[in-house]
Amino acid sequence: MSEKYIRQNKRSCSIVKSSKTYAKLSNLEDAIFIRDFLIDIDWNLDDIPQILKKEDIYLVLTVYDDKIYLLAKYKQKPNDETINKLVKKHKRNPNNSKYGLNISKIADTYVISKQIAGDSYVFGLYDDLRDAEFVRNFLMDHQWNINEFGKIEYDEDANTYKAVLVIDDYVYVLDSFDTADIDLEKTYEDFLSRISKHKYGLANYPHLDRLKNKISELEDELNVKAIDDVWIFGEGIEQEDALSDIIFTLSPFEKSVYDAIDTKATFNEIKQKLVRYKTKNFEDKINKNLDELIGKELIEKDGEYYLKC
Repeated sequence: MSEKYIRQNKRSCSIVKSSKTYAKLSNLEDAIFIRDFLIDIDWNLDDIPQILKKEDIYLVLTVYDDKIYLLAKYKQKPNDETINKLVKKHKRNPNNSKYGLNISKIADTYVISKQIAGDSYVFGLYDDLRDAEFVRNFLMDHQWNINEFGKIEYDEDANTYKAVLVIDDYVYVLDSFDTADIDLEKTYEDFLSRISKHKYGLANYPHLDRLKNKISELEDELNVKAIDDVWIFGEGIEQEDALSDIIFTLSPFEKSVYDAIDTKATFNEIKQKLVRYKTKNFEDKINKNLDELIGKELIEKDGEYYLKC
């Protein structure tokens, strides 16, 4: 068996002619079979079919970046849908990397980025890898044109429908649904509620960080309000409600220290009300939280008394 044009190492075989690598395969028999076919078609990659039959096995092939890739083997001839899914999957992740093309992970956030004409562009931040993959796949299928997104898009890989919003050239996946019958108004409200919770420290959504100062603008644009069954949100709301928003961001013990003051209280009175929380360094912990409340201008000290502002 001739091994001309084939270079072997411990893990793979490459088909190489005139310093050009045409394919890299996992075993010698497949390399020889594809090498022979290349010779028959005079090494013209444009003539590579999607399926080659090798004895009683069907090989599914694709050409990507001027190289042949063997995507799968079947005992029965696969249909066009199966082939198209294999080709798409390969194009999205030709090197079998952890997240595929154009997706990286920073801390707990997935980032879609791409170099275009020498410049790096970010297309979105996501807390769910499946959302990042959906957006990346859609962009690849639409030549990275964010204007192709509709309000609702079908995710064929997950068999779900996703509500999508493009804000300042970033693509946001608002939620996923089993059907296309989606209440967009409620979806927008929930999305703005998540941004508000992140802004006020009620939840941690780093992928929404760049929107936390755009809530009013988004409310106007989407004609909805940030609504939640528990919390009250809003820009320019009454002072009493604004204070409530601040209180919600306090740690449980810090909130307990604040509540222990009533209108005014001495340190010993505060300590007595918090005795059920007594642990090591109890007094130091109270003092630390009192200082933090003073720093937040929620309380002030007048002689031996602590007073609510």
